[in-house]
Amino acid sequence: MNTSEIVLSVEAQTEFYLNELTNLNMDQLCRKPRDDAWSLGQMMVHLMNSARFMQLPNVEVCRDATNPAVHVGGSKNDRGEEVFRVGSFPPIRIQVPPSPQYTPAQPESKEEIRAGMQDVIVRMRSVAPALDEIPAENTVGHPGFGYLNAKEWFQLIEMHYRHHRHQLCRLKEFLGV
Repeated sequence: MNTSEIVLSVEAQTEFYLNELTNLNMDQLCRKPRDDAWSLGQMMVHLMNSARFMQLPNVEVCRDATNPAVHVGGSKNDRGEEVFRVGSFPPIRIQVPPSPQYTPAQPESKEEIRAGMQDVIVRMRSVAPALDEIPAENTVGHPGFGYLNAKEWFQLIEMHYRHHRHQLCRLKEFLGV
C-alpha cells in the first residue's frame, strides 16, 4: 500500500469502528468477558492511543538522525519482516499480561473515542506528505518487530486497526450484539 492508500484504509477502518460504537451503550462498551480481558471500549482506546502516543510519534522521531532513539540502519527482526512481507499481523490473539503501563483505561465517553480516532486521521493526513522526505535508514525500535522506519511505523497503524477487528468480533459475540 502506498501512503494515500494507508490513509484511506485507516479512514475506512475508523468509520467502521465508529459505526460499531453508535450501536453500543456505555455499559456494553465497558463490559469485559473476564477480569483479565479488555472491553470493547478499552480496545478502541488502545487503538487510538497506540497511534497517537507510539506509532505517529515514532514517525516524527525518525525525521532526526541525531535523536538518541533513532538507530540509523536498524532492521526488522524475523517477526517484523514477516508482518511487513504479508502486510498484516498474524490472525492470532496477542495477549499481554495486564499491567498499569499497558492495559488501557475504560473510556469515559463515546465522544472520547470519536475524538481520539478522528485525531489519528487528522495527524496521519498531516504527516503523510512528508513521509518520502524521511530517510528510510532512520529507524526506531519496536518491542516486537525490531527497528522500523517512518513509513513502516505509519503503515503499522493501518495493520493494527485491521488486526483488532478479530477482537471486535469476539467482543460483539460476548455482548450478544
